[in-house]
Amino acid sequence: MRENILAPSMLSADFKILGEQLKQTEEAGAQYIHFDVMDGIFVPSISFGMPVLSSVKGFTDQVLDVHLMVTEPIRYIKDFAACGADIITIHLEACENPGKTLDEIHACGVRAGISIKPGTPVEALIPYLEQADMFLIMSVEPGFGGQAFIPESLGRIRELRDMLDERGLEKDVEVDGGIYHSNVAEVLDAGANVIVSGSGVYKGDIRKNTAGFMEILRNHE
Repeated sequence: MRENILAPSMLSADFKILGEQLKQTEEAGAQYIHFDVMDGIFVPSISFGMPVLSSVKGFTDQVLDVHLMVTEPIRYIKDFAACGADIITIHLEACENPGKTLDEIHACGVRAGISIKPGTPVEALIPYLEQADMFLIMSVEPGFGGQAFIPESLGRIRELRDMLDERGLEKDVEVDGGIYHSNVAEVLDAGANVIVSGSGVYKGDIRKNTAGFMEILRNHE
């Protein structure tokens, strides 16, 4: 049975007290930290990079789930791996050669993920179903926090999970964007098992928000 995993998006944290807030998510049960890297080219925003990842790695035992929203991420794979990434997810749309980039991630001893934006057909992932360890369906347009969940994403999640099941592949399906306590069960029902939430965790009582997510994830069948 697949483990349901919560990956709070660090992008929504208060960086003045980042360490304290990360500890709150860890102590309340969140298994991952979702670490969004934006380059201002593939997406309009710019976020943070390797020095911040190195600092976080030394502070928490949570899995560091690095999401590279950058053009030609193969340029940075070795550096992010060296800084402590446990999972590195690239965007299909940002790579000239996604397969080569996934190979580079594995060569660094790191789990490899591949993501698609809302407008990219799910079938575009078919060549990488065997190769990647995790598949990230963006349920908002990447680059900005606080967006509303795109309802059509549920069908895309089901389509991906069906493609994996048809091939007997037990892989993680991650979903990122607009997920809260109110709609996470629908996302799990569709076939996802790794849930990214930024505002849903960090806005308000972080421990309570995290614990609420974990209760839903643990009890979901």
